[in-house]
Amino acid sequence: MATTDAQSPFAGLANLGRIPELRNRITFTLGMLIVYRIGAHVPTPGIDPNALAVFFAQQQGTLLGMFNMFSGGALSRLTVFALGIMPYISASIILQLMTSVFPKLEAIKKEGESGRRKINQYTRYGTVVLSIFQGFGIAYGLESMQAGGMSVVVEPGWSFRMMTVITLTSGTAFIMWVGEQITSRGIGNGISLIIYAGIVANLPIALVQTLQLARTGDLQPLFVLFLIVMAVGVTAFIIFMERANRRITIQYARRQVSGRRMVGGESSHLPLKVNTAGVIPPIFASSIILFPVTLANFAPWDQVKVLAGYFSPGQIPYMLTYALAILFFSFFYTAIVFNPEETADNLRKYGGFVPGIRPGAKTAEYLDVILTRLTLIGALYVAGVCLLPEILIANYNVPFYFGGTSMLIVVGVTMDTASQIQSFLISRQYEGLMKKAKIRGRRS
Repeated sequence: MATTDAQSPFAGLANLGRIPELRNRITFTLGMLIVYRIGAHVPTPGIDPNALAVFFAQQQGTLLGMFNMFSGGALSRLTVFALGIMPYISASIILQLMTSVFPKLEAIKKEGESGRRKINQYTRYGTVVLSIFQGFGIAYGLESMQAGGMSVVVEPGWSFRMMTVITLTSGTAFIMWVGEQITSRGIGNGISLIIYAGIVANLPIALVQTLQLARTGDLQPLFVLFLIVMAVGVTAFIIFMERANRRITIQYARRQVSGRRMVGGESSHLPLKVNTAGVIPPIFASSIILFPVTLANFAPWDQVKVLAGYFSPGQIPYMLTYALAILFFSFFYTAIVFNPEETADNLRKYGGFVPGIRPGAKTAEYLDVILTRLTLIGALYVAGVCLLPEILIANYNVPFYFGGTSMLIVVGVTMDTASQIQSFLISRQYEGLMKKAKIRGRRS
């Protein structure tokens, strides 16, 4: 039976200002995010900003539009942070997929802290390589683009290409460093918070546009109120589903150690999340669908553009393909991040077993069946949340993209950061209790 944690991740946050170390970590995190947002407005040289704005206005609903959302609008302005953190995410996913294919990488991953550092180093190298290729592709593509009768690039040539590649690659490397600094010296996951900041940066603009449409009569006030209520409901539903998990009872056998001393015999739980894959499936699904659509928009053949129009956001073929792709990637990515055979083997090594299930292969089969059912529920939930804004945009011309992948990321990162703050508070309270206990013990 799927359950949710009893304690809210937002409990105890009222005390966060009482601990100087936590206050310094939060201040450091906010400062680094401000630096990131400032860099997102520093333009790359050699670009006509007016022509670039017209060009990106024509790219809504394409792969470029999605990347622009994750970069907080930096791509549409072609700033030094135009590539955002997407090369790092792509490199991380590629390394994660490769560890399940190549035994040497899998062995490195199992080496503990040293293996984790090696994988992180490989991820950094991969990020730089992907940034170079993507930067060159953007520079080469912009040279041949015109919008509104204006050329996007002022002076095309190899000097512009090399300058753009160096600028964008350096910007991505700096963002990667900022994310790692936030993770180690701040609070929360730095990479996730950078994506979070980029998405939330466009939130005030979307709200203002929605209110302006309501003022001009393009949207009825009651419909705007309905959208607000629906947004709150969707947020609550996402929080519930992201915290939902299936707890499998694990019993540990009693064993004798150090002569006659008996240990074990206690029971615990193995939590399996309903949405194990997180936001990776919708990101993969939208990228794979929108990539050929984006290329088709630059094709000189009208038939190809008409065909690509059927797979643009808001169209029924796109929605069906999008939902099926989310289902596929949910099962695919879950199979990568959770291995029932390995989990069952680890349980057997430490003397753990599921009551009523034979250890080993039977336990792995039992876990696989439960995980398959949970993944199906999680995939349907993610597909429903991602398709809801598509339906509203297609039928009601809703300008505010309040659902989908962006909402999943915003809610997920908020919950994760709040949980880390709460864990920090609990650990400091525990340390304080230990110090008080030591003082009493010395006095007694």
